[in-house]
Amino acid sequence: MTSHSAGIPDNGSTQKGVVLKDGSAQPLRKVLGGSVVGTIVEYYDFGVYGYMATVLAALFFSTGDPGTALLSTLATFAVAFFLRIPGGLLFGHIGDKYGRKKALSWTILLMCIATLGIGLMPTYVTLGIWATILLVLARCLQGLAAGGELGGATAFVAESAPKERRAGLTSLVNVGVNIGSLIAALTVLLMNTLFTSEQILSWAWRLPFLVSLPLAFIGIWIRSQLEDTPQFKELKDDGEVAEVPVKELFRNFKGSIFRIAGLSALYTGGYYVAYVYGPIYMQTVGHQTAQLAFTSTCIVLVLGAILNPISGRLSDRYGRRPLFIAAGITGVVFAVPAFAMMASSTNLAVVVAAQILLAIPVSLSIGPAFSAFAEMLTAQVRYSGIALGMNLAQLVLGGTAPFICAWLIQTTGINLAPAGFFALCGAVVLAGTIGLKETARTELRVD
Repeated sequence: MTSHSAGIPDNGSTQKGVVLKDGSAQPLRKVLGGSVVGTIVEYYDFGVYGYMATVLAALFFSTGDPGTALLSTLATFAVAFFLRIPGGLLFGHIGDKYGRKKALSWTILLMCIATLGIGLMPTYVTLGIWATILLVLARCLQGLAAGGELGGATAFVAESAPKERRAGLTSLVNVGVNIGSLIAALTVLLMNTLFTSEQILSWAWRLPFLVSLPLAFIGIWIRSQLEDTPQFKELKDDGEVAEVPVKELFRNFKGSIFRIAGLSALYTGGYYVAYVYGPIYMQTVGHQTAQLAFTSTCIVLVLGAILNPISGRLSDRYGRRPLFIAAGITGVVFAVPAFAMMASSTNLAVVVAAQILLAIPVSLSIGPAFSAFAEMLTAQVRYSGIALGMNLAQLVLGGTAPFICAWLIQTTGINLAPAGFFALCGAVVLAGTIGLKETARTELRVD
């Protein structure tokens, strides 16, 4: 098997698009559009469950204790993350063997089916424990789909981007995560503004989930217009596609998998603390209204969407390691002040400032992350390796983050306990930089 590198040709393709092996051009904006729009749809679907946690707790769990019901709902939120690893392996296999485009089309379809199913299913009052079981099953399908999304979108953009701009462009994939989460938060905020609590519990709670259908049609159509990446086409044309990509991955890249997982700690655990558990914390500990909590979250999601590509551009200029180190340090330092501010104030400006303190280290880690992960792996296993590493972090730190934060408060009685979890995520990122080779502005390996 040959060993060589492949990048974007310098004959104007960095501006006009990606030059495919047959000489045709796929505009870079088309690559970004297909990746980012699909990610927006997927993370709207995945995030809306978290933002609806307090409502779903009342509708699908029978306990009379609101705290226990919320923990049950957050545990169901976490269940999906156990399915992200098999989802990443499944779609990673499809993406590395049959093409990035094929895998990415299936992830968005599966996510839509699951989210729409939640919006249509009967509640506990109607179906009893079977309603709870159906909710868990739908959440599991969401986990399978989400497990294959970011690894594929990252590989797709990284293999299409010029090496000098790779971090800036791959960080835009996570802008799709922010925008998807923002649309979910805005939808829930609008629902809380337009309807009474009684109307929400009666029928309006379904609306945020039903919005998934038109969004999915848009995402599927856009992705159907894409061509596969030049690197995958080269592998396929040369007959060098791995027969069992995951076998190749574990044979040659075990260390990279765990490093990707460690460097994903803030991107996963920190992200879900800042943007999903944050509004829950504001309502349950800070005693803010749902409107204030979601207004703050929407503002900071917009800021995060702006900070991510800035962080990526800085990583292209100064390297991957400096940005990861800055992310880890700020994650440790900012954790306690952020939660102290959220717990003690009902002033919107103070709460927004607190969430910004959490958003900064998350964005600093996102900037270099996707490009660094792509640079650690060859094209033969890139989809599978990125998906497995990030989903391992999602399982351990991401999906469990809201549950662990709520559990820490309930068991210790300390309202600032979640700050310790966020600081831990920062420390894990710092540990992940030990021995990390600088790969900024290097060519991606094909095999």
